[in-house]
This record gives sequence, C-alpha cells and structure tokens, in this order.
Amino acid sequence: MVLRVLGTWFLLAGVVALVIDITRTLAADALVMTRIGEHWFQFHSASLNASQAGIQRYVHPALWDPVILALLQTPTWLVSMALGILLILIGRRRRRHNVFSN
Repeated sequence: MVLRVLGTWFLLAGVVALVIDITRTLAADALVMTRIGEHWFQFHSASLNASQAGIQRYVHPALWDPVILALLQTPTWLVSMALGILLILIGRRRRRHNVFSN
C-alpha cells in the first residue's frame, strides 16, 4: 500500500515537472528540459556536494562521473515518472492462482 501511494506521488510529480517543462518550452520557443541535477542543486546544493564527495571517497570515484552524472543529466519528469511506475508495479497486489481449480 505504501509503495503504491509513494509511486503515485512520484508519478504526479513527474506529470507536474513535464507540464512545467512544456510550458517553458512553449514560452521560450526552444526545447527546455529541467534536469534532476538542477532541481537538486536548487533545493539543497550542500547535500549534492556531500553526495559527490561521499560517493567518490567511500564507494568508487568512477561511479560518480559516468553513472551518477548521467542520471543527474536526465530530465526530472522522466526520472520521477519512471520511479513512480516502478514503485507502483512493485507495490501492486498479486493475484492468487489456485492450481487445483479448472
């Protein structure tokens, strides 16, 4: 239940981010896509810097540059919607199948 609710919130946040990007694109007459790294930097840049330092120091330096930076360059709406769909699928109710019925 919790995963489905959380997934729905992420899905709605993705729709809102997509609408904002579409509105900004129409206003600017150019493609505008806000990246998740930009949002993270705007909301709490200290945690972004701490995450980079922690991953490079304690996990592996090569993980930050190709992997995490690629994720941070992804549009916010795409990451949010993908995470929402994934959480909804993980939290869905399973049907019970009776193997002994017709």
